[in-house]
Amino acid sequence: MMPAARESLLDAAYTALVRRPWSTVRMIDVAGVAGVSRQTLYNEFGSKEGLARALVRREADGYLAGVERALAAHADARERLVATAEWTTSAARSNAIVRAVLTGCWSERLPSPTLSAVPSSSAVPAQRRADGPLPSPGDMVALVRDRAVAALSGPGVTRGDAVELAGVCEVVVRLSLSCVAAPAGDGGVTELVRRALPRQWL
Repeated sequence: MMPAARESLLDAAYTALVRRPWSTVRMIDVAGVAGVSRQTLYNEFGSKEGLARALVRREADGYLAGVERALAAHADARERLVATAEWTTSAARSNAIVRAVLTGCWSERLPSPTLSAVPSSSAVPAQRRADGPLPSPGDMVALVRDRAVAALSGPGVTRGDAVELAGVCEVVVRLSLSCVAAPAGDGGVTELVRRALPRQWL
């Protein structure tokens, strides 16, 4: 199946999930919305669990792609981290799967695939990847931190500076996640992150 067709199936699954709990979403309904047969859906994902894993993987990947866009949107290091924090809070608030992946809080409305890898005999490369390990909240923090460090590290950065930068980037990610659970007051996550960042080297 072409990637675009797979995406349309995942879009249909996500739409169904927005409307009702995952436990009541039926494969035949997802197939119908996407305009394919139920067998085509099973051929692509293997099972409802396979579809759930693929959906979680896609939403996590989409969030990380947004992180990279945020990091590329500004020349100033401080504003890059602010943009990353703003993206993190907005993505988590608007997408229940992203929020669950980032916080580990899976409500009964959501699919709850195991984070460890599952046996996969899929002929579909994208599904074999989805059947691999899914990221834990700690994994996601590390992935965002590492992307931020890579984006902000310039030539001549010392090992000590790199370690400090990694620490600052991780604090920014964790601050933004705290604002998902308990929204910040005036100025929101933007002001919170700006106050937390050390001015002397950012």
